[in-house]
Amino acid sequence: MSAKPTLAVWKFASCDGCQLSVLDCERDLIALSEQVEIAHFLEASSAVSDGPYDVSLVEGSITTPGDAERIRRVREQSRTLITIGACATAGGIQALRNFGDTDAWAAQVYPSPEYLDVLGTSTPIADHVRVDFELRGCPIDKDQLIEVISSLLAGRRPRTPSWSVCTECKRAGQVCVTVAHGTPCLGPVTHGGCGALCPGYDRGCFGCFGPKERANTASMNRVLAAAEVPKSRRLRLYRTFNAGAPAFVDAVTTDQPREQP
Repeated sequence: MSAKPTLAVWKFASCDGCQLSVLDCERDLIALSEQVEIAHFLEASSAVSDGPYDVSLVEGSITTPGDAERIRRVREQSRTLITIGACATAGGIQALRNFGDTDAWAAQVYPSPEYLDVLGTSTPIADHVRVDFELRGCPIDKDQLIEVISSLLAGRRPRTPSWSVCTECKRAGQVCVTVAHGTPCLGPVTHGGCGALCPGYDRGCFGCFGPKERANTASMNRVLAAAEVPKSRRLRLYRTFNAGAPAFVDAVTTDQPREQP
């Protein structure tokens, strides 16, 4: 039996991008492996150790009855459960199914949709089990991941950004794309963590890191309306990687922001 803390990485409905971000840690991952036993990580190795696990990283959303059952088993085996990425924290881009008729879509795509066993929605992990910490992004930032795992090993709360993408833009000395060019940008209501990558290339923020705490989407909508961005385009702007995030859902159905915990 290893004396090291055990780490497990799990995949649900997702593109594997966040797990690849874990592998992209490279040297840091090697150093981490000296501190923990990577007991379950099928993206990296077929070698698997039985639980329980000290820390579980969970990528992906819940889209099938089997997913819903399996995440409960993962929770039971995990002392600490951390969701990583937009799929796990907000349902992912696949949460677009939440706004339509899944059965009708399946009938158009698959010749025998009766063999599919799927839910009508794509939901975040926290809708099904208790989550100890959420790490945002599509994909996650690898430095933030190392900070979270290192913090857990040190017994302290992780220090991850609580500010908006606009803050990162200003720190980088970048010109506001909305003010300068009228480009629609979700920077004011999006959780920081990407380093304002898209505005750095004169592109509006796509909201990859999800809504920030107490995101004032009503004010954001007024700014977009003043820039003559039609409501149909605002709808598309909010319905991307974090389409199922409550604050972004509310943004296209009401002028009042949802109170965030």
